[in-house]
Amino acid sequence: MPFVKSLEPDASVGAAATTVADLTKIAPGMQMTVSWQDKPVIIVHRTPEMLASLKAVTPELADPDCTVPQQPPYAKNIYRARKPEWLVMVRVCTHLCCIPLYEPAPGSVEPHWDGGFHCPCHGSLYDLSGRVFKNVPAPRNMAIPEYDFVNGGTQVQITAMYPGSKLC
Repeated sequence: MPFVKSLEPDASVGAAATTVADLTKIAPGMQMTVSWQDKPVIIVHRTPEMLASLKAVTPELADPDCTVPQQPPYAKNIYRARKPEWLVMVRVCTHLCCIPLYEPAPGSVEPHWDGGFHCPCHGSLYDLSGRVFKNVPAPRNMAIPEYDFVNGGTQVQITAMYPGSKLC
């Protein structure tokens, strides 16, 4: 029995499996990137204007209804989130695993840009929910990890990759 017990992961492995981020440090419109399992996870505190833009770009998106399983069931909505104002997403382009830039300002990438994520390596574009636009190299929406709000909603705890999600 001691030998079998020695094969179990120690506490440090379990600790590395989750990441907790303090949401009180993120003002509306701002973002923070944390490391979770050696992956960058972006947390964006979206403003009412950002949320309104998510409804406006729907016809230009490849998978606006999130039918490809890149997110847990609670995030299968236009916000791809538990709470609309908080985006928690693995910040990895689904084309070649690049790190897309957070470009929230309208018109900052192209004239009709409402804000979102731009991967300058190959030109993939995502809205402010990480939903991929049509006619870009990236094949699917960016992945949403499994997460919960903890400590009275002041922190987010990232716990797992949703089964079936693919990064690139």
